[in-house]
Amino acid sequence: MRPLKQRCCQSAREPDNGGVNRGISGANLPALRSHNTALVLGLLRTATGGAGTGISRLELAERTGLTPQAVSKITARLRADGLVDEAGRGAPTGGKPRTLLRLARRARYAAGVHLDRDELTVVLADLAGGVADARTLPLDLGRPAGEVLEAVAGVVRETVRATPGADGAVLGAGLACPGPLDHAAGVLHRVTGLPGWDGYPLRDALAERLGLPVVLDKDTNAAALAVLPPGGDAAAGAGPGQGAGDSFGYLHLGTGLGAGLVLDGALHRGARTGAGEFGHQAVAPDGPVCACGNRGCLEALCLAAVGRGDAAEAARLLGVGAANLVSLLDLDRVVLGGRTVLADPGLFAREVAAAMDPRTLRAAGRTVPVIVAPAGRRVVAEGAALLALAPLFGQTAVGRPPVRVRGAGRHGVAR
Repeated sequence: MRPLKQRCCQSAREPDNGGVNRGISGANLPALRSHNTALVLGLLRTATGGAGTGISRLELAERTGLTPQAVSKITARLRADGLVDEAGRGAPTGGKPRTLLRLARRARYAAGVHLDRDELTVVLADLAGGVADARTLPLDLGRPAGEVLEAVAGVVRETVRATPGADGAVLGAGLACPGPLDHAAGVLHRVTGLPGWDGYPLRDALAERLGLPVVLDKDTNAAALAVLPPGGDAAAGAGPGQGAGDSFGYLHLGTGLGAGLVLDGALHRGARTGAGEFGHQAVAPDGPVCACGNRGCLEALCLAAVGRGDAAEAARLLGVGAANLVSLLDLDRVVLGGRTVLADPGLFAREVAAAMDPRTLRAAGRTVPVIVAPAGRRVVAEGAALLALAPLFGQTAVGRPPVRVRGAGRHGVAR
């Protein structure tokens, strides 16, 4: 059978395997056919996550601006598809207690893949973004592309099989890796130090092996999405009065250095989806040659400091670059992540803030908060899964339209 086709993710091509689609079954959702449905699902997810107890149909109507009749029809379809459950009764407010609804979070899943230069992380996330299973293992991105993709597909299959009820309920996969890349075309471009991947159609190659829709993005963009709340509009660590319209930079220091940008509550990729090459700003024109061929790139300086065992100097340099970014874009905060940061998160948060404060032009007494991403080592993989899920919930901050699925049926993912 042909794989699910969604506007949010490019559909897979039929694998060349003798007509046999060797796969974990995916899921096609006939109820997800309108923008209004995506809005309702988004509110249900927010009301389900964390300590949420659910939301009534009347509240859904009030918050979406839809009529109660329209909300009743949408929620009836979602319940018929097994995506929504009743969650008891709300507290009395003078009349009959209202029936609360919540997302059936384990009804469907998405895979999130973080393909790093020397490591692979795969998670399987439920509809609320909770991680049902996760694995991390060494992987050399310098090996031939076909070998790498076969290994990735194998780990995705193992992860799905390890989760009861997931086979037959996987909506798609998000794939995040170092840039530069073309998010819209699903193609890698000039990945520093890895010329063999230049122009490689990574999205379609993985989609063919999995038989699932795949969306490709930079690792830093995926991580920035992971630190957004379910509604998609506030940075993690936001304080009182900080919410919709928030702007922040996620700075990832691991095997390389890059940034994910959220501006006015929306993930910013740029017109050619190349925004966020933060590590290749030249801060020392006569500095060392970077792997990209230029001199004095911030990435080269930070990695050199890390190589010398001087994490404090790497953090100071990162703070100088962060100050440039904050001043240029008027960011509300800076979020740090990546394995190098996580090796000593307290030091990096402290030293980055110390380097930033005197270099950012803010009113007296107003500093730019610096926090470490709460998801830790899995932040990119978890964000990658959210890339595949976000359009279901009308999450316009991700920069893609709500998903529209036509027709019903099931399909396979390569085994």
